[in-house]
Amino acid sequence: MREVQLGVHTIRTHGIQLARTHMHDWFSLTLLIIVEVILNIIDPFYRFVGKDMMSDLKYPMQRNTVPIWVVAMIAVLLPIAIFLVFYYLRRDVFDLHHSILGLFFSVLITGVTTDAIKDAVGRPRPDFFWRCFPDGKDVYDQVTGNVICKGVASFIREGHKSFPSGHTSWSFAGLGFLALYLSGKTKVFDNKGHVSKLCLLFLPLLVAALVGISQVNDYWHHWEDVFAGGLLGVVVATFCYLQFFPAPYHEDGKQCDVTMLTAFSVFIHVIE
Repeated sequence: MREVQLGVHTIRTHGIQLARTHMHDWFSLTLLIIVEVILNIIDPFYRFVGKDMMSDLKYPMQRNTVPIWVVAMIAVLLPIAIFLVFYYLRRDVFDLHHSILGLFFSVLITGVTTDAIKDAVGRPRPDFFWRCFPDGKDVYDQVTGNVICKGVASFIREGHKSFPSGHTSWSFAGLGFLALYLSGKTKVFDNKGHVSKLCLLFLPLLVAALVGISQVNDYWHHWEDVFAGGLLGVVVATFCYLQFFPAPYHEDGKQCDVTMLTAFSVFIHVIE
């Protein structure tokens, strides 16, 4: 059996074989992307909105302080950049591949779950009144008492997607995965009392929390939407991280990495 050493498994030497081994995982990601696109195309459930419900839905319409493209940068591109730094330092293609794959699964599973719930629930946003009645004159069906919206159809459609917060769930899915990754690499829970490592763990979570708070401040979401989105993102990120890496507090984390590398090398030796 060939000796397995960290630092000799690069993209050039093992990248293609590793991608082939996980081909079904990358195919699953493609399916998740297709489902995510479909969920954003279909109309959400148009929940009944009566006049007595408007008191909590009259907040002014504002632009997002944190646009969706910024969320993509901090929740996806920033973690990948950090993964690449660790790859540069360790030359471990297994770590790079699994971290990127786990991150993609984290954000996409979270995105699909978030948008599926959004479409099913159809909760009005805090600024729904102005989306429905841009002139400020509300009109209701005389029989059912439901709103008769006069606004732009796309604004009204988006106004029924309050629960849960997508900005928040995506942020916690990506940055939560990053926090777990950093905690494992820096051995935060090594019982040596280095609180500075713990601060490193909380920093990505703080950024994600600030994104969620901005959604409440911009009147795009109720606080319950943000809380549910953050919880969803953290849970999915944790499950996805544990699919590829040992728990951050695992004392044999390094040994698990070596075992994984050994098993893969044996597999390559057999097929050769």
